[in-house]
Amino acid sequence: MPVPLPTTDTDWTALRNFAALRGQLRVSLTPHCNLKCWFCHNEGDVPPPFSHLHRDAKPRPMEIGAGDYVNVLRELINAGLRRVYFTGGEPLASKLARPVLTRLPIRAPDVSYTLITNGLLVRAHQEWLATTALDKVKISLHYFSDNSFRAIAQTRSGIAPVLDGIEAAREVFQRVELNTLVQRENEHELRDILAFALERRLPVQFIELVDTEFNAGRKSSAVGARDIIDHLRTLTGDEEVEVFGVGQGRRIFRVDGIEIDVIQRQLGRHHVGQCGTCPVRSKCVEGFWALRLDQAGGVQPCLLRDDLRMDIRPLLGTAEQLSAAVARHVAAFTEGTL
Repeated sequence: MPVPLPTTDTDWTALRNFAALRGQLRVSLTPHCNLKCWFCHNEGDVPPPFSHLHRDAKPRPMEIGAGDYVNVLRELINAGLRRVYFTGGEPLASKLARPVLTRLPIRAPDVSYTLITNGLLVRAHQEWLATTALDKVKISLHYFSDNSFRAIAQTRSGIAPVLDGIEAAREVFQRVELNTLVQRENEHELRDILAFALERRLPVQFIELVDTEFNAGRKSSAVGARDIIDHLRTLTGDEEVEVFGVGQGRRIFRVDGIEIDVIQRQLGRHHVGQCGTCPVRSKCVEGFWALRLDQAGGVQPCLLRDDLRMDIRPLLGTAEQLSAAVARHVAAFTEGTL
């Protein structure tokens, strides 16, 4: 359970409600990646494929260190956020990955730590990853052949290291999951990806595209999840729709006890006060479901609105002030006064 909060005049209700609705704290360890997937949103920073084409468009610089990450995690978890996801870019490409992930500050039954990775570096880092308190590794598998890997990730490499990374994760972690963005380039492989996951008893999540200004040029690549949904219905009658909590609704299928999620636009999303007057709401398919901590010391409640980002660097040495400031920021966002 969350620890007692410091006695201040801060109203913690909005932050605690967000956490109770399964809101995530997404922690970006680096904006850089060893792939250039065309759809990347880079947690609201400039994505690698865009910076590769436009050398003057650079992501935010690294402004905080491993100790800062660990301290912020401790305070925000104590403030109520219990679901932590480490992202990038590619988090394992960051020099901070090891000193942060091997020093996870709070271990409790209701606190979970998940690493989201493209899998390419898992084998190289397997030995120290096995010593961490990570609860889960989630590996992106948006491709199932060398051709689709090269088309989607814009790389010259083959897919074998990704598949080996999945096996390396399975060797040291009890919980390994896959996620797959549904797109025209992999539409013919979705059933193969599903069969691969089911054979290894790995949960998998199929996701429809999240639109951003960076991937607008490839919007024609986005396809719906109807075909994979229809296929799943031939495999199981165990299907339910979940619209509880924050973020997008999802269809949940269970095939031989393995959970398969499909994130669909048509199931709606969770919007709050600030969203009511948001100028980009028509483009938003996610709503408010994550607080994002970036490598430059910023926290923002929305993928598409970096103008709502709060700089927490001046507060890094003042634990109680930091968590209270984040709570006030979330309250202002949900009340529409930010």
